[in-house]
Amino acid sequence: MCSDIIADTIFSAISRGNFVFVSEMLEANTELYFIRNSSGMTIFHYAVLHRQHQIFNLIYGLKQKNDLLRYRDNDGNTILHTAGKLTEVTPIDHITGSVLQMQREIQWFKEVERICPPMSKELLNRDGLSARDLFTKTHRNLREKGEKWMKATTTSGSVVGTLIITIMFAAAFTIPGGNHQETGLPILAHDKLFKIFIIVDSVSFFSSSTAVLMFLGIFTSRYADEDFLISLPRKMIIGFFTLFLSIITMMIAFSTALLLTLRGESWIFVPIISLACVPILFVSMPFRLLVDMFVSTYGSGIFDRNMKLWF
Repeated sequence: MCSDIIADTIFSAISRGNFVFVSEMLEANTELYFIRNSSGMTIFHYAVLHRQHQIFNLIYGLKQKNDLLRYRDNDGNTILHTAGKLTEVTPIDHITGSVLQMQREIQWFKEVERICPPMSKELLNRDGLSARDLFTKTHRNLREKGEKWMKATTTSGSVVGTLIITIMFAAAFTIPGGNHQETGLPILAHDKLFKIFIIVDSVSFFSSSTAVLMFLGIFTSRYADEDFLISLPRKMIIGFFTLFLSIITMMIAFSTALLLTLRGESWIFVPIISLACVPILFVSMPFRLLVDMFVSTYGSGIFDRNMKLWF
């Protein structure tokens, strides 16, 4: 009875992510690594089910982890099957956006797959499903939400990028100050402000062109599960970064052109620069999502593989 109470307490702590309690209990009694709950799950099955990465990281420090990884629950599910499940107890609501949620789920599946015996990929549970089949089945709705969000977002981004391309292309041939009638060269060609205008206009044009191409690549993607791991987030990062860059450089080009035209009216410099900063402030609002996506894709990750072997 006492052992059942201890087991229930540990599994309850795992579901709540109480890493300190779980780690201290396991350190005090290493036999607890091999306990199971009523469903036949080990503590690592349960940590994977509840996506508790700190508790799951303890497995990297175990010399006997291969024995634990071979365990199957009462329904014939391996730990890789558990990684492929998406249920109400899987806490992913704290992650912003369905795309990042799908990416995190694939990261979990890939990490568990990496440390599992190769045969685990082919093992079937009592429903006749492999771990990959179970992942595809339970994550179908999340994948469709991610696909819908990305297509809607990239469509809006493509429209904005196309407008910037049109504006910057036209601005390059309707330059401030006009051209010499004899040579056709810009009158202000040797002016420093004019050179700045040409540079930022070109940067805006080419960066917006890159953004549109990235968004087109996202829109025409096959949206397989693996695409959400690296391919789609990378294209989204490049697309949004270059779109933000094109908007910022477009405002700089606009301000520079006005300064060239109205350079005799020095009092107007400050309001021009102030107004140009307003759109840039609004551009920074969705920048948090871009940062989260970059960290999730290229960051150090949530899995600590360098834990020292101790049991």
